[in-house]
Amino acid sequence: MAAIKIGNLAPAFTLLDQLGNKVSLKDYKGKSNVILYFYPKAMTPGCTVQACGLRDSKKQLAKLDAVAIGISPDPYKRLAKFEDKYDLNFTLLSDEDHAIADKYGIWGLKKFMGREFMGVIRSTFIIDKEGRFSHIMAKVKTKSHHEDVMEILKNQSA
Repeated sequence: MAAIKIGNLAPAFTLLDQLGNKVSLKDYKGKSNVILYFYPKAMTPGCTVQACGLRDSKKQLAKLDAVAIGISPDPYKRLAKFEDKYDLNFTLLSDEDHAIADKYGIWGLKKFMGREFMGVIRSTFIIDKEGRFSHIMAKVKTKSHHEDVMEILKNQSA
């Protein structure tokens, strides 16, 4: 497994998007900065707020030469429903076996309402055009995620 730290190459992946098409990280190399965000489950309150914030920020992100890609353990057909229900305008990827979450080090023990279970630890990785980590967000606030990402991108381009 590649080390997850700023400056290192992001682990490669190919996953199915919400339409069932294969999408690879290398598809974006040399073209755009990638906001790769991992979220626990489509159509839950926090994940919906986070996704809608990125949806509403698409034009501003494009001006910062960035695209958003969301990854969750949901099957791609559920992602299609999520996209449709909330009119999402970016790529959602299905990591059902959580192999990519494992590669990125964000599959782990979680606690929620008094119980413990394994799942996605909400995280965001900003990957530059060369495919390297330029920023890692381990503590993500769903309501301000899109604003936080834009601020990071603005500071990186300054």
